[in-house]
Amino acid sequence: MSQSPRPNAFSQVIILSLLHDGLTPTQAALRFGVSRKWIYQLLHRYKEGGLEALEPRSRRPNHNPRALTQELRDEIIRLRTHLLAQGLDAGAASIAWHLREAKLHTPALSTIWRILKAQGLVTPQPRKRPKAYITRFEAVQPNETWQSDFTHWRLKDGSDVEIINWLDDHSRLLLSCIAFKAVTGQIVIDTFNECRSQYGTPFSTLTDNGIVYTARFIKGKNGFEYLLSELDIVQKNGSPAHPQTQGKIERFHQTLKKWLSLQETAIDLKELQRQLDEFRIIYNTKRPHKALEMRTPQSSYEATIKATPKEAKDKQHYRVRHDSVDQFGKLSLRRAGKMHHLGVGIEHHSKKVFVVVDHYKVSVVEKKTGEVLSKHTIEPTRTYWTNFLVDEATKRTRKPK
Repeated sequence: MSQSPRPNAFSQVIILSLLHDGLTPTQAALRFGVSRKWIYQLLHRYKEGGLEALEPRSRRPNHNPRALTQELRDEIIRLRTHLLAQGLDAGAASIAWHLREAKLHTPALSTIWRILKAQGLVTPQPRKRPKAYITRFEAVQPNETWQSDFTHWRLKDGSDVEIINWLDDHSRLLLSCIAFKAVTGQIVIDTFNECRSQYGTPFSTLTDNGIVYTARFIKGKNGFEYLLSELDIVQKNGSPAHPQTQGKIERFHQTLKKWLSLQETAIDLKELQRQLDEFRIIYNTKRPHKALEMRTPQSSYEATIKATPKEAKDKQHYRVRHDSVDQFGKLSLRRAGKMHHLGVGIEHHSKKVFVVVDHYKVSVVEKKTGEVLSKHTIEPTRTYWTNFLVDEATKRTRKPK
């Protein structure tokens, strides 16, 4: 027999049959194909409220423990407004993360979206092109790869400045974010070394082909390349005209500029740097990242053992150039964008030579005889490099006191 309640008219027929036709509950149950239990329930309801009490009753519980309070709805709306005003991600996932951080009940993401949509806080977006065809790469460990690039920004007076950033590929940790009037090769070296002093030395770097990062297209090496080689750090450069290789830092620049655009425009580099320092704290510790399973870059960076440099395969880099010793017994050599002068010796003036350069020393060899005329230790900070063969000869002929 059916246990389910029936429509109101059917319930009334049953009660009237009991009252006016003299049917017993057992007889009524057999006639109408229902259970005796339900017959007794109808009688009880009729005695308490008459025929109107036979209206079908909702099965919905009187209280839903999972129902959202008005206070929680207000907090969701407040977070949406606050995060947008700060130039930060304000989607349902980010709002849920902030609710968890505040030890509040966290509803489903779909529920958060419904609340935002009901308040008119969601702007419909056109359907985006699927991204499944894009192959994504990510370092397995922190310090496995550091990405770097710089971007432009304008101060209040309209002057253009440049912001150089260093980003850990695995965790998206913003290692460094510093503004300069113009980024130079030396600035790249200095900011990289500052990151190393705080976070250790990475296994590799990934940058574009800007001259401050590589001189490979002008058949040479710059100071940054020499530094990486001496530290056994693998250098990786993106393909020309293909910025997707450095996609993480390109996307980061959009996040940075979105945040800066909502701040008071800085009047000078000092004020801009103060803003960048504030942003770096927010980005690293208070902004969850979808690609990190809604963890912050700081927590992701600290969660895993760090990668370290390994012996580079192309460590033994050297180059040979053809030259002639000048009338004063000297040669000039450009290295890492700087000009250096080598004292070969006045007695070798006008000789045609080979200049052999490796990571640590320069050797000058006479073409005609193959004799090594001079050797020089590479000292990047000094302009003039002396011939240490002369020094060694002097030591051998020097009389003891």
